[in-house]
Amino acid sequence: MKNQEMSKNRNLCLIGASGAGKTTLVERILFNEKVTTRIGKVEDGNTVMDFDPEEIAKGMSMNLAVAHLDFEGIRVNLIDTPGYADFVGDQIYSLTAAETAIIVANATAGFEVGLEQAIENLEKRQIAKALLINRMDSENADFYKTIETIQDNYGKNIVPLLIPIGKESGFKGVIDILAKKAYINDKPTDVPADMTEKVDELREKLVEVAAESNDTLMEKYLETFELTEDELLSGLKEGIINGSLIPAFACSASANVGIKSFLWAVKEYLPSPADVDKMTVVEGEEEKIINLSPDGDLVAYVFKSIADPNVGDLAYVRVFSGSLKSGLDVFIPEKDSKDKISSVYYMLGKNRKDAQELKAGDIGGLVKLKVAKTLNSIVLHNSKIRVPKIELPTPLFWKSIKAVNQSDEDKIGSALAKLVDEDATVQLDFNAETHETVLSGIGEQQIGLIQKKLNSRFKVSAELSDPKVPLKETITGNADVRYRHKKQSGGRGQYGEVYFKISPKERGEGFEFVDSIVGGVIPSKFIPAVEKGLQESLVKGIIAGHHIVDIRVELYYGSYHDGDSSEMAFKIAASQCLKEGFVKSNPILLEPIHKLSIIIPSEYMGDVMGDVSTRRGKILGMEQEGKKQILSAQMPLAELFEYYLNLKSLTQGRGRFIQSFSHFEKVPEEIAKKVISEYKSDDVQ
Repeated sequence: MKNQEMSKNRNLCLIGASGAGKTTLVERILFNEKVTTRIGKVEDGNTVMDFDPEEIAKGMSMNLAVAHLDFEGIRVNLIDTPGYADFVGDQIYSLTAAETAIIVANATAGFEVGLEQAIENLEKRQIAKALLINRMDSENADFYKTIETIQDNYGKNIVPLLIPIGKESGFKGVIDILAKKAYINDKPTDVPADMTEKVDELREKLVEVAAESNDTLMEKYLETFELTEDELLSGLKEGIINGSLIPAFACSASANVGIKSFLWAVKEYLPSPADVDKMTVVEGEEEKIINLSPDGDLVAYVFKSIADPNVGDLAYVRVFSGSLKSGLDVFIPEKDSKDKISSVYYMLGKNRKDAQELKAGDIGGLVKLKVAKTLNSIVLHNSKIRVPKIELPTPLFWKSIKAVNQSDEDKIGSALAKLVDEDATVQLDFNAETHETVLSGIGEQQIGLIQKKLNSRFKVSAELSDPKVPLKETITGNADVRYRHKKQSGGRGQYGEVYFKISPKERGEGFEFVDSIVGGVIPSKFIPAVEKGLQESLVKGIIAGHHIVDIRVELYYGSYHDGDSSEMAFKIAASQCLKEGFVKSNPILLEPIHKLSIIIPSEYMGDVMGDVSTRRGKILGMEQEGKKQILSAQMPLAELFEYYLNLKSLTQGRGRFIQSFSHFEKVPEEIAKKVISEYKSDDVQ
């Protein structure tokens, strides 16, 4: 028997393109159900869900937000997510916390870019999906064309459940296909006579699809061509849960048409936590499936955390099993560290309401957690399980960042670390070779938002710039060189002489020092100083100031002086000898090459391939995946820094890519000469 407490929850994440009306939908729902006393507007900057100063200034969602309401005996938790591509991380995080993803589509916009990207995020994710076609009162709104367009591109079985009565300015209500009941002004009425044929046709299709979700139902349907109301509802819910069908609903949030019917459909047709009462967890290195219930072992998950010294740190949490109460000692397996639950809340945008506890199936907020951050599990201290890691997009955009004022240099590091903890799609790295702190993420809006949050939350002014490329230096030839360091300036002198054979190594093999001294021509106590002198030169570089790699240096002869030789003398001799031998060994510069999988609609293939070539890229191959082409390529990192923006421009926002480091490759002669010339010029200055 299903857990009664868990069956009273519905957890929904709203995803879709920016401008589809997700935030307005939440505003309308909250107002209708008397959770709020006024309807906020995105353009006025006074909505419940868009409360960050940057969201208000931009008039768009840039962070996920959570709200709750009670409707006819059930608790509905809503996660409103940004529709802009740069903030895709928040869409992905929300999918870990909900049973159902509500794909909110603009009835006038067709298969727009943001909708396409939101749907792509659902692929490979085990979550129920529903399509809510909003803005049905707008000019040129078309419910069936929107379904057809999405179905053609997405390839899933979309089944209308709440269809519109009227269109555009004449949109006045909806019809529940399963119940064969019309709703106008939220009041039930008979189906209009001119729509009965359409309703019968769609209901017959619904029966067929529901039967296909279950073998037993299919057998009965093939025998009798009928299903009872309970069987139909059961088959429909099973199909929604297993992903074989996606129900579609019509509404207009701004005109308040179809909203109550949508909530009723959420209650009747969409899964509760009790319908999805098992989950995969990781114990040690092994995956296993556990049962979920309020009485079970605690498994909770921070799907988003916010670090804000002005209003206090907050963690949005989904409880899958067990319960969370104030004062509970917990364990964070990803950090291998303990934490303590302070107060627990139900969330309503930036506002919160005290909760006695959060039980299995609940979504809420926690404050004052010391350890748990975004995408961290919360379990009991003696537990060894955690929620599996989710796959996140790779960085597509890079900027170096530094404090504008010297007084902020000590603060910027800790402030950045807190902001990066909020968003796992952002990475923060210090490049020891270029001496830069580099932020990487999905796009310029996302990185720019971090810059603004540094200022608004932590009072740190920062500037962004293009990162330097971490080049390498190496050789392609051989050299046999000697260097004698001799200095006499009163008192004890300095003396050390070394003979080197310098040769290249295979790419990626690094540095090798070979001590071939025999007969004590250099005492063994000075050999470490020779190697140290080499190591220091490798870090500093010789022709362009970059790390030297893939080189073999053999010390095979030398001389010393009983009174004047020292470790410093041999260190200097080794460094100078390497410099002379390096420039005689045909030195070259190496640059990092990254491997790309570029996912684009087929019609843009020619333009994208041409652009890859102009960026010194190499096409490795291509394959078809649905209506998209996946282009495999390699590209220098130097050309990749701005590639995200260019690909968006070339593909009208529909292209994306996945990247990873591949190898180092020789920098073309013309570019290398320019880099070396600039280094020498800076060195002279």
